[in-house]
Amino acid sequence: MNVVSRGFHGRGRDGDVKLPPGQYLEHGFPVLQAGPTPPVNTATWTFTITTETGDSTRWDWKQFTALPAEDITTDIHCVTQWSKLGTNWRGVSLDTLLSDIETNAGYVMARSYGGYTTNVPLPDLRDGKAWIAYSYDGKPLHPEHGGPARLLVPHLYFWKSAKWVTGLDLMLRDKRGFWEQLGYNDYGDPWREQRYQGD
Repeated sequence: MNVVSRGFHGRGRDGDVKLPPGQYLEHGFPVLQAGPTPPVNTATWTFTITTETGDSTRWDWKQFTALPAEDITTDIHCVTQWSKLGTNWRGVSLDTLLSDIETNAGYVMARSYGGYTTNVPLPDLRDGKAWIAYSYDGKPLHPEHGGPARLLVPHLYFWKSAKWVTGLDLMLRDKRGFWEQLGYNDYGDPWREQRYQGD
């Protein structure tokens, strides 16, 4: 059984483009994931934010896509060493989603269809740093890239931008997600090359 999809390899670097250390410039959009693409229907899709006290706020697809959205142009960096520059997304800012939620949490666990999880410090999702994206290059986000919606945290390695996101659990203490339990760095800053625990 294939657990990790093909494409986990490196290549040479391109020209004089400013990239994080150890990265190469990618012109395509590789599909990398642990496990198969889950079938997610927008008719049953929900996104839930649960606080450390157990209070929850939930949106269905119609409610979610009616929220104020933003167009985002950003570079993305995968831990497998590729970087893609100037990608175009549309989504709802986490600032919008968290605006009416009271919390003392410092950390977040993102949860996805298929059981994937990843941990992120809550400050890394605020102040215009993160979105729940549902469009890429002007089209609905394709399932292989996390559609109908994925977390987008472009200043961290891309495994932190959980595909097929279903919600965020706000936590007082940090816990490791799927890849972090398998040895990936808890934070994942590409400019500091934080690929693995201890980096």
